[in-house]
Amino acid sequence: MGDPAGIGPELCLRLLRETEILEACIPVVFGDAKVLERVARVLGWPAPEGIITLKEWEGTGAAVGGAAIVDCALIDADSIEKGRVQPACGRAAYGYIETAIRSALSGKIKAVVTAPINKEALKAGGIDYPGHTEIFQALTHSGGVCMMLTSDEMTVSMVTTHIGLMSIANHLSAQRVEEVIRLTAAALTRMLGRQPRLAICGLNPHAGEHGLFGDEEERLIIPGIERAKACGIRIEGPLPPDTAFIPTNRQRFDAVVCMYHDQGHIPFKMVAFDKGVNITLGSKVIRTSVDHGTAFDIAWTGKADPKSLFQAARWAIKLAQDENH
Repeated sequence: MGDPAGIGPELCLRLLRETEILEACIPVVFGDAKVLERVARVLGWPAPEGIITLKEWEGTGAAVGGAAIVDCALIDADSIEKGRVQPACGRAAYGYIETAIRSALSGKIKAVVTAPINKEALKAGGIDYPGHTEIFQALTHSGGVCMMLTSDEMTVSMVTTHIGLMSIANHLSAQRVEEVIRLTAAALTRMLGRQPRLAICGLNPHAGEHGLFGDEEERLIIPGIERAKACGIRIEGPLPPDTAFIPTNRQRFDAVVCMYHDQGHIPFKMVAFDKGVNITLGSKVIRTSVDHGTAFDIAWTGKADPKSLFQAARWAIKLAQDENH
């Protein structure tokens, strides 16, 4: 359900009424029933149905025949101040994720779709993870993972994600660059049904200009690219970041591997905001997500656009079906 004080609750309420989603899967919302009921009242929407307790869900007879809400009962709904960072909301959001992951690992559900969380609320609530990607990696005991944003217009993946700009170079290595290239290529091969054409950005202006503006390209990025090429992956670069996303390159390449969070997120959200999907590559649990935040400024107003959540659900269904085949 995401952060209870954000737009996650209303997005989940919309999803539970979306005919296309209901025809394609059985959605199960992990959250707080009282929060969903309160948001529905505020918006004048029908009260949510299909509520079951967490104990019922985790019991032996917990199979559901239709859309359901698993009431994790982690927060007092009346105590929530909509649109504000609150430690209790951070702890509750983490609890929903933890329960969903546990359910996926046990085989009760086929995939997890995440509504937005607030990283400041997580930290305030004593949760020492910077975001969903890191939570899924840790709780699923997965090896290397990476974040990929995808849409009809553009696909990007990130070598580093939730770290400060001054720390990026310290988190780069040839091994990590190769790992993200491999994860991206494997995912797109599965999604496209063919070998993808990848590009990779440099870290520095002009991709370093052969060491003139930094040596990370020569020392870390190019060796990682060469390792990937030796495995047959089609990839070009490192490209200067300021031209990597021009229209001609977007037509030439199926995805761009980026060195850090904003290098990929800024161009992606310029062309596909509210239409993109965040997929965690390398996780033992299928996880897709909206590509936007908690939007505290419009929380509980009914104004939140559900397109990204619906698209994330579609991708989760597709990935789960592909895995079953």
